[in-house]
Amino acid sequence: MLTPNEAQERAHSLVQAAMKSGASAADAIYICNATTQVGMRLGVLEDVERSEGETIGLRYFDGQRSATISASDMSADALDTLVERAGHMAKAAPEDQYAGLADAELLMTGPSPDLALDDSGDPDPQILRDRALEAEDAARAVDGVTNSEGGGASAARAAVALSTSHGFDGCYSGSMYSLSASVLAGGGSDMQRDYASHSIRHFAELEDAADIGRHAGERAVARMNPVSVKSGAMPVVFDPRVGGTLVGHLLGAISGQAIARKTSFLLDAMGEQVFDSGVTLHDNPHLVQGLRSKAFDGEGLPTQARKLIDAGRLTTWLLNAATARQLKLAPTGHATRGTAGSPGTGASNLHIAPGKTSPAELMADVKQGIYVTELIGMGVNGVTGDYSRGAGGFLIQDGEIGPAVSGITIAGNLKDMFAAMIPASDLDMRRSVNVPTLRVDGMTVAGD
Repeated sequence: MLTPNEAQERAHSLVQAAMKSGASAADAIYICNATTQVGMRLGVLEDVERSEGETIGLRYFDGQRSATISASDMSADALDTLVERAGHMAKAAPEDQYAGLADAELLMTGPSPDLALDDSGDPDPQILRDRALEAEDAARAVDGVTNSEGGGASAARAAVALSTSHGFDGCYSGSMYSLSASVLAGGGSDMQRDYASHSIRHFAELEDAADIGRHAGERAVARMNPVSVKSGAMPVVFDPRVGGTLVGHLLGAISGQAIARKTSFLLDAMGEQVFDSGVTLHDNPHLVQGLRSKAFDGEGLPTQARKLIDAGRLTTWLLNAATARQLKLAPTGHATRGTAGSPGTGASNLHIAPGKTSPAELMADVKQGIYVTELIGMGVNGVTGDYSRGAGGFLIQDGEIGPAVSGITIAGNLKDMFAAMIPASDLDMRRSVNVPTLRVDGMTVAGD
């Protein structure tokens, strides 16, 4: 795998070649990665995979026309052909008055902050095998676990470089380690599955394998013997493992693309009270060792920490250069970029600030409700905000978490759900999107 500086040279050279060929502007992104994955099942090595790859993407401008093309062949002849093809495609593309690189005066300058994203490690596959086996063994040792979908461990490193024709060159590298276990409990018509996992930037901080396995086993066993639920309106409490999906729906609704196309249920909500005043959503791209940390966005603009939701109020759209021009606003440093296609938008490390009450206190007055630990399907309409998803979890009775439930549907409208959302105090920063336990009253639950 190339070093960040070598990756930077690849991207920079391709941009220079595009400009020499007649491009009015260009940018290139280069990504290389190496991944080792080990899977164990029923105590036996199931697979070991090692993959290494590199891709480069070129965005070529001919005035207001542009084309994006990518390749994985880094030979000189292949890259020359890439530039030539991109030029021909750009000349044939329709004009777009909003297309173009980000304004030069907005680009990041100076050194990047040290975000400690790379521990430079490359653990031996035997170490990964031992971790995966330990996790699965611990899960299978839980009383009631009857079968296993396996334990897995992986180690990956990647280098990313972005170069533009108007003076930006930036690069970084990152490592990522993951450990998981997935097992089954019960049998016949009452077979239940659950899992546990952890991902981290530094191998030394990966969660203990036995703990991960035990959590997976205990979660699977707890879901046995589900009871039926009478349909009706009731509070729904989202476990932190699934509550982050609600944040994902918010991001889709405030993306520059959705706003520019007028396809968002929050189209007129800028500056408005979208959530309860107790909800604040932080976006922190400079979180040390953060899973989505980065100093610059996909167009070379500096990133910065901000509150997307501040005491319930929506503060910003997520804008890249093109959507900012279309909306006559400034880009927000939320451009995302792959090697294929034009830049999109996205956020970084997100968390909802914890509330003041514990999960137990949050549920104390619930006569009947649902504690959701699993969501199924994607019945969400981004234009209207209508929300309907299959779910599983546990019945809440008289303020206590009771027996398991499965095969239910929870429904509502995201506007109403956001307004009713109450966060508990149990925030745990272990994912890229972190939320405490969340309560939403007034949802419709459809059971048997």
